[in-house]
Amino acid sequence: MKSIQVTDIGQLKNELNKYRKGKKLEIRQFNQAARLAWLGRLTMMPLEPEDPQTESYLVYVDFPEGLSAQLIQIDEDLVGRIFILDGEQGRYLAEIIEQGVHERAALYQELDRRDFYFGKFYRPEKTQDEAGN
Repeated sequence: MKSIQVTDIGQLKNELNKYRKGKKLEIRQFNQAARLAWLGRLTMMPLEPEDPQTESYLVYVDFPEGLSAQLIQIDEDLVGRIFILDGEQGRYLAEIIEQGVHERAALYQELDRRDFYFGKFYRPEKTQDEAGN
């Protein structure tokens, strides 16, 4: 049976701390991830939910679909990948996901209430005051 000798405990602890803290995305990548988060194309979960010292998030960035895939430019090295993201950026992306859900739901609710027919076909007759001016 093989055994792995650990000679540098400090290096092992440093690697564990990097894992617990996660990594920050660059500004350009964060903005792109935030756009996809607003669209609901990010999947996130705490990296270690049972460890209170670990604040980082496991984040999967999915490919955009439909019209958004044609209009939003995303780096290929960002989509289709899993990242260990630091806690601060992870919390901000979670807020953006929530904001996107609320705003998209409001758009669909407004669309459901909108009456297209009367806006396009109903033309009120002008009163004499409006016709004379």
